[in-house]
Amino acid sequence: MNHVLIVDDEVEIRESLESILREEDYLVTTAATAGEALELLRDAAYDVVLLDIWLPDRDGLDTLTEIREMERANVPEVIIISGHGTIEAAVRATKLGAYDFLEKPLSLERTLIVLKNAMKARQMREDNQEFSRQLSKGTVTGNSVPMKALRQQIKLMAPTNGRVLIYGESGAGKELVGRAMHAESLRKDRPFVELNCAAIPEDYIESELFGYRHGAVPGGLTEKRGTFERADGGTLFLDEVGDMSLKTQAKVLRALDEQRFLPVGASHPVHVDVRVIAATNKDLEEEISRGNFREDLFYRLNVIPFFVPPLRDRKEDIPLLVKEFLQQFGAEYGRPHVEMTDDALVALKQYHWPGNVRELRNLVERVLILNPKTQRIERKHLPMLVYRDAARDSGKAGRAEEFTSLLQAREAYERDYILKKLDEVHGNVSRAAEGLGLERSHLYRKMKALGVSVRE
Repeated sequence: MNHVLIVDDEVEIRESLESILREEDYLVTTAATAGEALELLRDAAYDVVLLDIWLPDRDGLDTLTEIREMERANVPEVIIISGHGTIEAAVRATKLGAYDFLEKPLSLERTLIVLKNAMKARQMREDNQEFSRQLSKGTVTGNSVPMKALRQQIKLMAPTNGRVLIYGESGAGKELVGRAMHAESLRKDRPFVELNCAAIPEDYIESELFGYRHGAVPGGLTEKRGTFERADGGTLFLDEVGDMSLKTQAKVLRALDEQRFLPVGASHPVHVDVRVIAATNKDLEEEISRGNFREDLFYRLNVIPFFVPPLRDRKEDIPLLVKEFLQQFGAEYGRPHVEMTDDALVALKQYHWPGNVRELRNLVERVLILNPKTQRIERKHLPMLVYRDAARDSGKAGRAEEFTSLLQAREAYERDYILKKLDEVHGNVSRAAEGLGLERSHLYRKMKALGVSVRE
C-alpha cells in the first residue's frame, strides 16, 4: 500500500482528499502546517506528498526545497497544489524538484492520474538507484582454476530460473557469486534484493521477509514491503540461510512453493515471481540430521549447488584482488596510483586468510588509511598477523626466510613491536615511549624512519 502525505491548511481539502484516496487504497496521513509535515517526514517514509503552496508557517516552495534535501535513501515525490496558480510558480516548483503542479479546485480525475504517475516515477527512481548500487559491487575476480570453473558454471546456470544454493566459508565471496548470477540472468533488469538471515532477530525476520501492513507491527507507523515483494520479478538473495529458525523456514518453504505470501496484518495474499539464491557457511545436511534445518526446504533450495573456494585454496588470485581493492580504495581516498610491491604480495600469499576475501579487502583498506603518504605498499607496511601466520605456514624456516636482509627483518619487527605498544596505550605516544624505554622524541624519529603514522 502506497503512503501519501497531504499538507494543506484547509480542513475541508484535507478531509476530502483523505476520504477519496483511502477509497483508492492509499494509506493517508495529513498535516496542516509545514512544520508538522517535516516532522512526519523525518519519522516515517512516504511515497508522495501533496503540498499546498500557501501554508500558515512557511512557504510551500521553501518546504519543497527542504524535502528534496532530506538525508534519506529515497525522498518522496512532491506534487504542489495551489489555489493561486501561476505559470511562474509552476516553473519554479518544477525547477525545485516538484513532480507536478495542480490548481485548485482540484479535478478528482487529474489528481488521481498525477498521483498514480508520481508513484510509478518514485518506484522507477528507487529501482534505478538499486541497479546502480548493484553495478558498483564488483565482479567475481580470479584466474585460478577454481574461479575459472566457477565463472563457467555461473554462465551456464544464470539464464535458468533454477534455485541456487551457494556453499562457502564466511568472507569467501558468496554474495558476489549471487550478484554475478543475477547480472547474467534473464532477470538482470529487475531488482536484486539481499537479506542476511543471521543479522535479523527472530522477532523481526518475518516482517523483513514478507512485510507488514499499517498498524500490524508495534512501532510500525507505515506499511513495509518485505524482501520477497521488493524482489518481485527479480532475484532474492538469502545469505546465511542456515541460521534461519524452523518457524521461519516453514513460511519460506510455503512462499517458495506457492509464489505468494501473506504480509503481517494483511487480509489478502501477495503474488510474486521471485528467483531465490541462498547461501550458507554451514553443512546443511549435518544441520538436517541435528534437527536444525528442514529437509524439504533444503531440497527446494539445493536445485543448483555452487561452491565458492576459500582464498587459501586460490592464493594465485591474491595479486589480482589486491590490484582491484587498491583501485577501489585509491579512488575513494583520492590516491589512484598506489601499488603493492612483489615482496609484500609474497607475504600475503603465505598468510592463511581465515577471513577469506573480505579479510584481504579490509587489510588493503587498513594499510591505505594507516599510510596516507605511501604510494608503494611494502612488506613492512603489512600488519604483524601476516608475518606470524606466514611463519606458522612455512614450518621449518619460519619468518626468517621472508626477508632478503637482516636490516629488512629488524625493521619489520621493530615496526610491528612499536605498533603493538601504541595499540596497548590507545595511540598515546608518550606512554608508548615510556613502555619501550625510549625518549618521546627518539620514538617519533624511529616511527618516521619506519613509516609509522602517528594515527596508527
